[in-house]
Amino acid sequence: MSQFKVVVTDYEYSTFAPEEAVLDKLGIQLTFEQCKTEDDVIAACKDADALINQYAPITRRVIEQLDNCKVISRYGVGFNTIDVDAATEKGIIVGNVTDYCLDEVSNHAMALLLSLARKVTLLNNSVKNGVWDFKVAVPIYRLQGKTLGLVGFGNIPQTVARKAKAFDLNVIAYDPFVAPEVAAAQNVELVTLEELCERSDYLSVHVPLNAQTEKMISTKEFAMMKKEAFIINTARGPIIDEQALIEALQAGTIAGAGLDVLETEPIAADNPLLAMDNVILNPHSAFYSVEAETELKRKTAENVADVLSGYYPTYLVNKAVKEKVKLEDKL
Repeated sequence: MSQFKVVVTDYEYSTFAPEEAVLDKLGIQLTFEQCKTEDDVIAACKDADALINQYAPITRRVIEQLDNCKVISRYGVGFNTIDVDAATEKGIIVGNVTDYCLDEVSNHAMALLLSLARKVTLLNNSVKNGVWDFKVAVPIYRLQGKTLGLVGFGNIPQTVARKAKAFDLNVIAYDPFVAPEVAAAQNVELVTLEELCERSDYLSVHVPLNAQTEKMISTKEFAMMKKEAFIINTARGPIIDEQALIEALQAGTIAGAGLDVLETEPIAADNPLLAMDNVILNPHSAFYSVEAETELKRKTAENVADVLSGYYPTYLVNKAVKEKVKLEDKL
């Protein structure tokens, strides 16, 4: 019998070989659940030593019922499913994986940008509907010299910036938490959010979802943007006020959108975005590649293995928990 109980609260995966390869070394057998509600998580995880989480809600109410939990590790960069403050108060370490899918998401953002700029999807659909005429995509503007604005300048948008420069795009960014010298080293100008909206021909969203970023791009921001501008979101849907986006697109306030994420997923059948030729919609897929998924699963399990072995994890979200939990730093 395992020394520790580690519960996967919910999952969409068909294999757990990467996690098992990590945790087998500690003699841990995973317990698999498909929790949808707070009550589901409490029932399945009340006595667990560690949780691996995908989408199940790990709220304050849940955390207060976790009697033995030492670490919650989330599949992903974001951790909006977890009440981090409550975990910190309880002395539970929260881990994520900040450096996986950098290549995948940055490529996906660029793919959406290029598809919008060259109207590739619109032309494809037109040809398949029997219309062989480039003029359905008029106007198309040259990419060279246009400005890409990045909302956020963490690992993923820094990777986007490097790739965008290969297409001769100027890159600016808004991120109040990034030092100017970090941006300057990549020849990226840090600006205010207002200036970002005003100057960008393409605006790409790359911030985590939290109370400060929810609906941070809304009516006011769309009103500042160029009528020829496109917005791209490969982060989290609720960062953009979707109703404000729909109204901006309907009014012609902006030119179009490339969205890998939405406020409500899957998208509702009556969502007006589905009927818009100037909108590209993907099913929250930017993170995915075979290699990225394997890396994510391995590193998520390593967070758990580190804590249960007496170490702070490589990917520690709530650094303030060190005041409550004394472990060793990994060398």
